[in-house]
Amino acid sequence: MELDRLDQAILRALADDARLSIADLAPRVGLSASACARRLKALEEQGMIKGYHLAVDPRRLGYKMTALVRVTLDSQREEALEAFERAVVLSPSIMRCHLLSGSADYLLTVLARDMEDFEAIYRTELSRLPHVARLESSFAMRDVVDRLFPPSVLGASIPVPSRSTPPKRRST
Repeated sequence: MELDRLDQAILRALADDARLSIADLAPRVGLSASACARRLKALEEQGMIKGYHLAVDPRRLGYKMTALVRVTLDSQREEALEAFERAVVLSPSIMRCHLLSGSADYLLTVLARDMEDFEAIYRTELSRLPHVARLESSFAMRDVVDRLFPPSVLGASIPVPSRSTPPKRRST
């Protein structure tokens, strides 16, 4: 689906602050309140806007580690995949789960307070997931980019809001 300049402006404004009222959003994008409301409703109905979410900083809640865990299952039969996915949904420490192509079957994103916390999660949650044959973990040192939506949606020349922060440089 192609977005025109006004739809792009609406998405950019809401990416910066999803709490904007129609009255505040409309002048930012150069529309009347009623025209802005119609466009916003159309974006929602078309599924372009999946929802309005709160972005919490896990580090401020004490979660200092992000683990990326590659999971290989003992079987790729539909029953094994379904059992694994049902269990993942119920695991509170797993923030994201992606079905992969390639040597691993899934990639999990897990938050932990520290290495001791991750080890406990590994032992009590990850290693007990059904049909797991292998777990391989890597740890993110920092977020470089965490885009809110694909840049192609907004056109190449339009800056895309990002939740990432610039890297801190070490002084020598």
